[in-house]
Amino acid sequence: MALSYTYKVRNLKVKDEVNSEGVTLQNAVVQTYWTIIGTDENGNVGEWSGATPFSAATVPAGSFTAFENLEEANVIGWIENVVNNDAQYKAHIDEQLRLEISKTVETEVGGEDLPWGTPVAEPDASEGE
Repeated sequence: MALSYTYKVRNLKVKDEVNSEGVTLQNAVVQTYWTIIGTDENGNVGEWSGATPFSAATVPAGSFTAFENLEEANVIGWIENVVNNDAQYKAHIDEQLRLEISKTVETEVGGEDLPWGTPVAEPDASEGE
């Protein structure tokens, strides 16, 4: 079962971090909190929440994006890179999404919908008084 994915960033943690050049990068993202929504080929949806840490220690000052200039698509790209480059983590996420999807497609069947027909009527409580 193939899944398509949509990520949403819920929260970020930031702090001033000194990179390997000795430059202080202000409000560098050091933690992300996100939700992934997986949709199967039948349109069934499952959600799972994750958290991914980051460090700006190896980010050159010239490549750093200031917090106020961040776009969700950039942060999602960082998260996807981590998820997609860790096969075990990706498999775990897919498993969780499939479990959530299976919960949404379960249907409880009882009473008259049982395959063996109409259930026996329960006796009226007022009978026999």
